[in-house]
Amino acid sequence: MPTLVGKEVGPLGYGLMGLTWRAKPVSQEQALEAMKAALDNGMNFWNGGDFYGSPEYNSLVLLERYFAKYPDDADKVVLSIKGGVGAIGKDPDGSPENTRRTLDTCIAQLKGRKKIDIFEFARRDQNVPMKTTFDVVQKEYIDTGKIGGLALSEVRAETIHEAVKLIKVVSVEVELSLFSRHILEDGVAEACAQYDIPVVAYSPIGRGWLSGQIRSIEDVQPHLRAWPWFQPGNFEANLALARQVEALATRKGVTPAQLAIAWTKRLSTWREGKGAVPKTIIPIPGATTVERVVENAKAAEVEIGDEEMRSIDAMLDQFPRAGERYPDDIPTNT
Repeated sequence: MPTLVGKEVGPLGYGLMGLTWRAKPVSQEQALEAMKAALDNGMNFWNGGDFYGSPEYNSLVLLERYFAKYPDDADKVVLSIKGGVGAIGKDPDGSPENTRRTLDTCIAQLKGRKKIDIFEFARRDQNVPMKTTFDVVQKEYIDTGKIGGLALSEVRAETIHEAVKLIKVVSVEVELSLFSRHILEDGVAEACAQYDIPVVAYSPIGRGWLSGQIRSIEDVQPHLRAWPWFQPGNFEANLALARQVEALATRKGVTPAQLAIAWTKRLSTWREGKGAVPKTIIPIPGATTVERVVENAKAAEVEIGDEEMRSIDAMLDQFPRAGERYPDDIPTNT
């Protein structure tokens, strides 16, 4: 079993973003049922954010209500929380003042019901030296036991090489899926392998593309419809890629989401002739219903052989994804 901050976690984690970060969040009852199903199905590593929703209803608020209802689950869950955006606006802010603000706010929102095992700055602040930020985290929060450890999020390889000289990096969260394979080519996967840092793979279902549910733009979450992957031209090319994945999944007798998640996990033992990869890759698919949670959890049992991996590689070469991962105003590879 993989471990994070010295605690065993399942081969798959659970992303909380979709429960609160949408125009119309699902009901609290439905959210808590999905979270319970994730834990019951071995997905005990949970990943949320203080900006996933409003301050009145974000991941932390939902988590507090979950652990109020299920207090015995607090010790079963390994919790990672992203923060670090500015108090005003969405730009990264790694200043000591904002570091304290975001951590104190996150801790307070949980009301003592659950410790934050891992904290991540959602993006690196290019204007503040990492040492300045990390010194506050280490001395005032990790050393005092307020949080368990620090992870990196959406970073480039150079940031990883710099960060490990300053603090113990317990994981690196990056986008990784059949739709997003950049870390296998830009040095990020190799850096994580070099320092034996687990990769936490967000969006392994490609923001819905690999769910088998997208046929037209109306099937896309409204807040994503203006993003590059879903623009005219890109949409059609990406739909063709998604259809290829669906065909492979049908032949294998699994759902497209299960194939996508299993492929992401399998990368830790694949990358034939293409450089080092970390030995631990933990996909964190999100889902808002018990049915989808259970479907995703079954991906942990899906085996993908070497010949199948080669076939998928060939398919990806023939059907490349179209469009950038994010709009221009959202920083990436920080």
